[in-house]
Amino acid sequence: MIDLTRLRTFRAVLAAGSVHAAAVNLGYTPSAVSQQLQALQKDTGLELFIRNGRGLAPTGVARRFAEEADRLLGQATRLEELAVDLREGRTGSLVISHIASVGVTWMPAVVAAISAEFHDLRLDLRLWEAAQGRDEDVDVEICVAHRDLPDRPGFDVEPLLTEPYVAVVPVGHPLAGRREAALEELAGWRWVDNDLTRGTCRQILLEACAAAGFTPGFQYETQDYGSAVALVAAGVGITVMPRLSFSSVRADPAQVTAVELSGAALRRTIMVRSRGSLCESPAVRRVLEMLRGLADDGGVTAPAGDVTLGSQSF
Repeated sequence: MIDLTRLRTFRAVLAAGSVHAAAVNLGYTPSAVSQQLQALQKDTGLELFIRNGRGLAPTGVARRFAEEADRLLGQATRLEELAVDLREGRTGSLVISHIASVGVTWMPAVVAAISAEFHDLRLDLRLWEAAQGRDEDVDVEICVAHRDLPDRPGFDVEPLLTEPYVAVVPVGHPLAGRREAALEELAGWRWVDNDLTRGTCRQILLEACAAAGFTPGFQYETQDYGSAVALVAAGVGITVMPRLSFSSVRADPAQVTAVELSGAALRRTIMVRSRGSLCESPAVRRVLEMLRGLADDGGVTAPAGDVTLGSQSF
């Protein structure tokens, strides 16, 4: 196998015209350069230089050999640069799984910042609800904390935002003028379901309703927040969802309004789990920094020691 250091020394001698000049350029001693040349000739079995007075002259074989050496050294340089870019997160790929509401409200800003700062980094964005936290190649996961959340060994966990649920009602509804309402006040109304996957957010809601002493009267079933809000705007019922989810719908305030629901039981905590082996990646650090800033702008952060995230408490 040809040693790249010896190959670079060989090219330096050819470019400088002498061992002494090459040694000066490389910061080596002339004897060290001569030893590198001798070792390269032994490795290749080629006579690359001949004595010419007190110096050395390249052979015809050396010049032909140098043409290929230039290509190889160029590739090696590009490979070294790629390794640095990969190590510092400037290229390669990053897989980010996120819940639907975060995809609409936060991810555009995150993607814009990452694409501006890490031009060659490919982002693979996935809807968390599709795999429910069971896809193994995720690097960063933005999800809702719950006791049934699958663990991710080797991942760092950080709470981002604890937020209330809201009741989305038509503007003419009796609750429309209220800033806040109790969950049990919704017991007698027709509800519009909005959770296709019957996931964590719906489970939190059902558990809070059970604690309040009633079961929601789901009269209509939809598969996303936008459709549910559209049915509310049509006056067929009410729907309940986390505050950020309502923000993601871009609802018409002339048709519907959101009333915050009181009670500590009806809250969700959005958290981020990131692969521990990527904790020094500049791109991952930037993603986490962006998420923290967006969460600070979007709600109340979780108090320390007050939220259980999967099997981990904060």
